[in-house]
Amino acid sequence: MSRPASPLVELSGAHVVHKARSGGLFARDRVYALTGADLTVAPGETVGVVGESGCGKSTLAKVLVGVQRPTSGTVSLRGRDLWTMAPAERRTAVGAGIGMIFQDPSTALNRRLTVRQILRDPLDVHRRGTVPQRNERVRELMSLVGLPGALADGLPGQLSGGQRQRVAIARALALDPDLVVADEPTSALDVSVRAQILNLLLDLRERLGLALVFVSHDIQTVRRMSDRVVTMYLGRIVEESPAGEVTDRSRHPYTRALFSATPGLLDPVDPIPLVGPVPSATRPPSGCPFRTRCWKADQACADTMPDFRTTGASGAGHRFRCHHPVEDGRSTHDLVAQAVAAVPEATAMADVPREPR
Repeated sequence: MSRPASPLVELSGAHVVHKARSGGLFARDRVYALTGADLTVAPGETVGVVGESGCGKSTLAKVLVGVQRPTSGTVSLRGRDLWTMAPAERRTAVGAGIGMIFQDPSTALNRRLTVRQILRDPLDVHRRGTVPQRNERVRELMSLVGLPGALADGLPGQLSGGQRQRVAIARALALDPDLVVADEPTSALDVSVRAQILNLLLDLRERLGLALVFVSHDIQTVRRMSDRVVTMYLGRIVEESPAGEVTDRSRHPYTRALFSATPGLLDPVDPIPLVGPVPSATRPPSGCPFRTRCWKADQACADTMPDFRTTGASGAGHRFRCHHPVEDGRSTHDLVAQAVAAVPEATAMADVPREPR
């Protein structure tokens, strides 16, 4: 039996806490952007990350690529802690091993540089090859992402949104990374262009053997593109599930509520209602952060944050953090009725949040 591949990137107990200006001149609120994140990404694997706006998806992406230093915890690249490396060594390791595709290509690309200069920049910074070899690599990259060579001397403002995103993808691939992190790569594009970019990413993943972390609020797209889906809520990873199980066999109530809110043509279902206040990242609830909106919440949920529990034959493919998980095999139709009946009780549990201990 073959042993599992060592992870490319591994997060262990990663926390990110920002300080934000509050009412007083010197007062600062703590913003809990990421709390206790544990995550591994294996070679060739696609991990999707879903959750509502403000749940910490982009912060997780920035931590993975070494842009954001965690307040505490570790980020390991091929078994080495990024933040114990010397700065020059870290820049080389991250630049050569990880590429990132940002949300809006209009702001991610320098509007004063031509496409050729944008794609050559990583090669110049990391001194890859001779000048002729770098120019040839630019041509290869443009061909790889389906851009005609005639655009090489064009500026980003002269390109369509889809073309700009293809340039951003080509730039992320310039140094042959093993991992690409895509943070909402299609949200700024027209609907007609999104499918083209998604198909391009899937094709590149297969052709180049890339590992891909795909961050998006479009949870159905994440499900179709991913091997594994990570659900985040208020800075915490609350569930990891094989993509094939996430729609009907996810165990965390929040994951079920997320997927029930997406329209389905073959088996339409009413969305699971979530009541109670949406917590603030500056004053997250005690215990489970989802308890203020969960129809299953009770005092145990307010007292402690549950540990991860695993299911599946190997005990490693599906994990979740919930005191009262959805019963395995329970249909979403049943959960809608259960949630509607429990609305008064769920509202009563939505007490004043306080900072976690």
